[in-house]
Amino acid sequence: MTYPFPDPVVIDAEVFTELPPELRRPGVPSYWAERNRRGATVDSFIEGPSFDRQGNLWFVDIPFGRIFRADPAGNVTQIAEYDGQPNGLKIHADGRVFIADFQNGIMQLDPETGAVTPALRDCDTEGFKGCNDLHFGADGSLYFTDQGQTGLQDPTGRVFRWQPETGALTCLIDKVPSPNGLVLDVNEHVLFLAVTRANAVWRLPISPSGRVNKAGLFLQFSGGRAGPDGLALTAANGVVVCQTGMGLVWVHDALGRPIAVVRSPSGLGTTNCAFGGADGRTLYITESDSGTILKAEFDLALDIKGASMFSGVGAHGE
Repeated sequence: MTYPFPDPVVIDAEVFTELPPELRRPGVPSYWAERNRRGATVDSFIEGPSFDRQGNLWFVDIPFGRIFRADPAGNVTQIAEYDGQPNGLKIHADGRVFIADFQNGIMQLDPETGAVTPALRDCDTEGFKGCNDLHFGADGSLYFTDQGQTGLQDPTGRVFRWQPETGALTCLIDKVPSPNGLVLDVNEHVLFLAVTRANAVWRLPISPSGRVNKAGLFLQFSGGRAGPDGLALTAANGVVVCQTGMGLVWVHDALGRPIAVVRSPSGLGTTNCAFGGADGRTLYITESDSGTILKAEFDLALDIKGASMFSGVGAHGE
């Protein structure tokens, strides 16, 4: 049989940096590990990679409520520690750092002082199920997932759009079995959504009125211990999917055809990713099981690079 497109290029990632021993907490119990690892301790569980304008990579540690920053050379510094479970992190075009926190809702971090304060605690006094990931639109609107413990047994996960300047909060969809990573396409006409416990990526068209309609299945995966987690977008409107539990990151073109797959050398927990580097052709990946950040460089022949690194007001056209 002749296929209409070639097999995806296989790329082996390499280690960019890892959480140093002095920042790990081996043998230290945490509420997160107690509930998610059946009591087994973990020394960290990193997630939420996001670059600032200086080329530093920010990321979170869920079980111990910590925020880290790795400089371009890979040196890791702890910026904050607070009572929470930070899962996702994104940096607004104006430099503000926002966190999707499973325990507390949407939080804001002062990058200078390390202070973490609430930004959005609830939806009209109703608590969130457990916020997971977030993404900024060009107008500064914050899209975020409210995953909690939803899944095929309880398909009530939600996706919200919040306008921090006005406080307007809209639930775009409320029938998702485990919404996780999310990213807008280059024209912001479609929101791609990782649905972890359905092992899928959904396509959510956004109408001119701002509603989601005609939501459908974009990609379907199988196997592994989890499913699609973090997402990123290529400059050519392709979708990058971290298939956590398989140790893989898939790069798709705009039609959803796989053009490359990145393999982890460190573990199966490829949870999230972000494009970085001087030309945006390097993909950085959190491998959560080992507390390692991987990187995969795409050569010019593959024509893969990240979409605009910074979202929010004034981000496009830079």
